[in-house]
Amino acid sequence: MNKLYKKLKTHRKLLLFLCDFCLWNVSYYISFVVNKSSFILKGWEEPFMWGLLFINIIFTAVFLCFRLYDKMWRYADIEDFFYAGIASLTANLVFMSFTMIIGTDENRLNYGARIYIIMSLLSTFLTFIFRLVYRLNKIIERKNTSNKNRRRLMIVGGGEGAATVLSELAKSPENEYVPICLVDDDPEKIGRRIGGVKIEGSTYDIPEICEREDIEVILFTISQINLADKKRILDICAKTHLEVKIIPNVYGLIKDGASVTSKIRQVEVEDLLGREPIVFDTEKYGAYITGQTVLVTGGGGSIGSELCRQIAKLSPKKLIILDIYENNAYEIQQELIRQYHEKLNLDTQIASVRDKRKLDYLFSQNKIDVIFHAAAHKHVPLMETTPEEAVKNNVFGTLNLVLLADKYHVKKFVQISTDKAVNPTNIMGATKRICEMIVQTMDKQSETKFVAVRFGNVLGSNGSVIPLFKEQIREGGPVTVTHPDIIRFFMTIPEAVSLVLTAGGLAKGGEIFILDMGEPVKILTLAENLIRLSGFKPYEDIPIEFTGLRPGEKLYEEILLNEEGMKKTANKKIFIGKPIELDTEKFHEKLIELKKVALKNDKDGIDKLIAEIVPTFNHMKN
Repeated sequence: MNKLYKKLKTHRKLLLFLCDFCLWNVSYYISFVVNKSSFILKGWEEPFMWGLLFINIIFTAVFLCFRLYDKMWRYADIEDFFYAGIASLTANLVFMSFTMIIGTDENRLNYGARIYIIMSLLSTFLTFIFRLVYRLNKIIERKNTSNKNRRRLMIVGGGEGAATVLSELAKSPENEYVPICLVDDDPEKIGRRIGGVKIEGSTYDIPEICEREDIEVILFTISQINLADKKRILDICAKTHLEVKIIPNVYGLIKDGASVTSKIRQVEVEDLLGREPIVFDTEKYGAYITGQTVLVTGGGGSIGSELCRQIAKLSPKKLIILDIYENNAYEIQQELIRQYHEKLNLDTQIASVRDKRKLDYLFSQNKIDVIFHAAAHKHVPLMETTPEEAVKNNVFGTLNLVLLADKYHVKKFVQISTDKAVNPTNIMGATKRICEMIVQTMDKQSETKFVAVRFGNVLGSNGSVIPLFKEQIREGGPVTVTHPDIIRFFMTIPEAVSLVLTAGGLAKGGEIFILDMGEPVKILTLAENLIRLSGFKPYEDIPIEFTGLRPGEKLYEEILLNEEGMKKTANKKIFIGKPIELDTEKFHEKLIELKKVALKNDKDGIDKLIAEIVPTFNHMKN
């Protein structure tokens, strides 16, 4: 039997044709039987046989012309069935026209309207039903053979996204999911079915339904939803301790021709923030970049590379990427070359911001109009153990660039800062605060417009906590959190970069721009939700360990010094911290002293001088 089945499978087209052949002949015979009210066609033997010959020739030719045997009927959709029906009706129309033309009273080949109508309806119906049964049989066959190895899936959402997912899952015999049920908050949809799968209840019923139906994976498919509702639903999903996955914008994927199921991904922290993404009008505020030569330091980093991507869209005259780390610089260089080919004038330089001579040569060879300074040492614990490197790179790398920007009459200089510069408790934050002071001091004595942009933690950036959590979860734990009460402000990389670009457009000189980042997020809550949404139970499947605050780390990050105040801008999400008055001469004297002790690698001397330069510095040494 197995050998016979394999032979039939290899001759699928022939088998389908033979089945159709039988259906045509049966339909033709039944139409005669119904018309004559007798199974014996006495007196009509010759016209019946001629018609049978014409039927088989015409139907074969038409079905072949319609290429019905080239289709994979196990994956057929409504359009394919409609196509088969049109083919059958066309064949009947050709048969009727042909026999009416050649038919006479003598040969009796003009069979009459009744036979034509019965033949058309019956043959079309049987052609349709045969293919439907064939497809359903294949679906049942696939389910029987693969369901044991597939994961039981609940789909959240009863709209276009869910319908598309179900359609793709039905067509793909190799997929890893078997859809069990759906949930949707529209009361009118509950109890109805999409693709044969029932909508069992609302999103509030998810935990109960998951337990009852033995669900293994939850898939979130709702595209058109505000982030507050999205967070609410994902929080409910997290309570099930099941793996939760999500599909990005379904409509965008359909438009791009991408497979929806191929884009199923894990839930990201961005999905859990519960606020709408902050979008800036970079075209409105980015005019200062168009047609200008732009330098991005640290252009290969997470912030720097995104800056390069967004700057490239604004049609600069030239984009210069500067980074000390060649691998990162190469990656963003190749990405931009692939995307823009020769449309973007791109120059990639491997250099350190510490090397003033190399920077001077670079400035002399290029009339630079705008600088985005993203190059910096930023890892708090590492800078605690090597404070001299933080000073050399962050402080004096920035000073090199600021002096050259003034010397070569750069129009705008945008310094990338951090909320850790506010009342700093660590060396990294303190050096970034000094950078802000350098920028504000230089702005008072230069034609160049110097500004700084301050924001909190950036999701997905190099060294951020979220990638670490994900890696720890993949390894089975433990997930390490420094303190149960630690909180942080979060934003996405595109949000951070669009803030930087917009700040440059708003800049009049000397400002520190600050983003309204919403409510701070508890790191422990993020860790717990990531564990739950990965399908595990926190503290049971994946342990969470509290390691204690690291050197220089504080529980609560701030974004504004008390004396800075807060000033609104044209964009309601961006504020300006009022510049703080500094004794410029004394500040420069202290910088000279700081450079000397940094070159001597004098850690105690560095700590003492930074405290003198930054009055709000309260070094928390662990």
